[in-house]
Amino acid sequence: MVNRVVVGAHYGLKDWLAQRVTAVVMAIYTLYFAINALMLPAMTYEAWSGMFRGGFTRFVTLLFFFSLFYHAWVGIRDIWMDYVKPTGIRLVLHMLTLLVLVGYAGWVAQILWRL
Repeated sequence: MVNRVVVGAHYGLKDWLAQRVTAVVMAIYTLYFAINALMLPAMTYEAWSGMFRGGFTRFVTLLFFFSLFYHAWVGIRDIWMDYVKPTGIRLVLHMLTLLVLVGYAGWVAQILWRL
């Protein structure tokens, strides 16, 4: 009889798929943003803020950043799980990473809806 040794969190397919989906979202947004930026009449603050006045652009920008932060969370979490062996230190690093990313998400929302 073989006893299975349980290691790690076994996120597997869900996180693999999340990494791919968030990467696709970021790639599509990058193309959208590049096309919009190149179509601006001038590279001025007024033109840039005008580009972000529309609700759709704000929404897809927020979606981009949420995708970026989730993508970063999965990647950094896996790095902490693979290379930081003491459980207490790993937990602290997970919590700090999560707090920073959530803070960044709030900051992005504040910036986008302040325009």
